[in-house]
Amino acid sequence: MSDRKLEVCLTPALLHLYNIRESIVVVIDIFRATSSICYGIENGVEAIIPVASVESCESYRHTDYLLAAERNGEVVDGFDFGNSPFAYASDKVQGKIVVLTTTNGTHAINESREARKVVIGSFLNLSALSHWLKSQPHDVLLVCAGWKNNFNLEDTLFAGAVVHQLKDECYKLDDSAIGAEDLYVAGKHDLNEYLKKTSHSERLKKLGIEEDIRFCLNVDLTTTIPVLDGDRLVRMEVTELIEK
Repeated sequence: MSDRKLEVCLTPALLHLYNIRESIVVVIDIFRATSSICYGIENGVEAIIPVASVESCESYRHTDYLLAAERNGEVVDGFDFGNSPFAYASDKVQGKIVVLTTTNGTHAINESREARKVVIGSFLNLSALSHWLKSQPHDVLLVCAGWKNNFNLEDTLFAGAVVHQLKDECYKLDDSAIGAEDLYVAGKHDLNEYLKKTSHSERLKKLGIEEDIRFCLNVDLTTTIPVLDGDRLVRMEVTELIEK
C-alpha cells in the first residue's frame, strides 16, 4: 500500500484545497466534540446525529432523542447538555440517539461529508484509530476543526500524534503533517502542560471546566472508532475494522 498520502488540513476553511472524495477523513476537535463523541459511542450511544445549527438541533425537539447544543464552550439554554464528555456517561446515554451541534466539531464533520469515509479521532481512541488507518489502502486527510475556521494547537497536536504512528507506513506526508508531528513530539511527554497555553483551554478554564480538558487528553481510554453512516455517527462494525 505504497504511495498513500497522509495530509493535515489545519482548518475546515482550507478543505476546498484537498481531494477529499478520495480520502478517509478523520475529523478532530479535541476540546471537546470528538472526544465526547468517541466516549459516547464507547458508552453505548446508539447514534449521534451531527447538525450544523442550533435551529437544526431544535427541530428534533418532539422526538425521543437527547438534544445537545454548545456554542462558545457553553451549553445552549433549553438543551439537555452540551459537549462535555462527562455528559456521555453510560448511565445517561446508553441506547440513546443524540442530536449534537457544536461551535467547531459538527461544522467540520458536515464540511467533510463528501469524503470516501468520515471517522472521528481523539486522544481517547488514538491507537485504535491509527491501527485501523494503517490497514486501509486509501489516502488519509486529518481535518482539524480549529476554532471558528482558525488554526488551533490542540487539534493539530493530535493530528501530529496520528502522523507519528503512521509515518513509517509508506505514506507521503505534506508539510502540514510534518509540522503537526513536530508539535506532537514537542508536547507528547506532558500533553496537559503543553496545551495549557492554548486559547481554547483558557476559554474552558474561565468556564470552570478544567476537568473536561484533562479528560480529553487521556490516551487510549476507548477502542471505538465512530464512523459517519448517512447522517449518523455510529460504532464502526467489526467487519469494517478488519477490512483490508
